Amino acid sequence: MSDTGVVSVVLAGVGGQGILLASEIIAEAALLSGLDVKTNEVHGMAQRGGSVIAQIRFGPEVFSPLVPEGSARVLAALEKIEALRYYRHLAPDGVAVVSTQEIIPVSVSSGQAVYPADAEFRLRKVFPRLVLLDALEVAGGLSSPRSANVVVIGAVSHFLGLGEEAWMEALKRRVKPAFLEANRRAFAAGRALAQACRFL
Repeated sequence: MSDTGVVSVVLAGVGGQGILLASEIIAEAALLSGLDVKTNEVHGMAQRGGSVIAQIRFGPEVFSPLVPEGSARVLAALEKIEALRYYRHLAPDGVAVVSTQEIIPVSVSSGQAVYPADAEFRLRKVFPRLVLLDALEVAGGLSSPRSANVVVIGAVSHFLGLGEEAWMEALKRRVKPAFLEANRRAFAAGRALAQACRFL
């Protein structure tokens, strides 16, 4: 949290991974906690496969939705390279929550670039406080592979200081009833993984 009491979160991924829903759930939980919330529009190419970023800021009073570089409490990424793309947003003592999923961008599939084979090594080098999880596998194990984004949000929730009731109500308000129970399980699984993480 900054000296103004404002908490900043950056979400990164590619189109089709559910970044917008994830940002809505975080914002809703903060609002339900009685906080002022500002979010930006999702930037980047929101169609499937394009890089996407969303920013959420909440606290007693928030004037701008934009997260200054080096100030985010949490950087959450649904794809490994997207975490590296936006690493400058994270505060020195911030936490990176990164799914191990790899999505090959068009530049790689067309032969114009190469997906780095040492992506995980780079993540560990750049982020001293790293929660690395296979959100897709966790969600799939719950028979809900499309809720990988909520697995990540569950992990993120551990570091934001918002009450569990606010998170459960946010899920209820933002997730369609038919998918609510699956997403609750995904959220709980992600939160448990973050709680088990120990930083040096």
